[in-house]
Amino acid sequence: MFTKVRSQKSEVRREKAKSQIPNSKIKTVLFGICFLFFGISSYAQCAMCRAALAGDANVEKAKAVNDGIVFLMVVPYLLIAIIGYFVYQMRKNKTK
Repeated sequence: MFTKVRSQKSEVRREKAKSQIPNSKIKTVLFGICFLFFGISSYAQCAMCRAALAGDANVEKAKAVNDGIVFLMVVPYLLIAIIGYFVYQMRKNKTK
């Protein structure tokens, strides 16, 4: 009786795995398309900043804008790193 239940469970797992393969491919393709469009729209903002700060008279402003962009980029990465570290610690303590 137990072997019959085990075999039925394994068949159900195999069927689920087969049905998830196409879904994962579809999700990957959709993610790639969205990522492509996100990249296209982000270039427009960079072109606007470059055009606004172009020329020799705006050298100091351009350096200040570039430093501001770098500063703004650091904060999200730092937050993600901190959250990742705490998740890692929680999982590590949970397995012990």
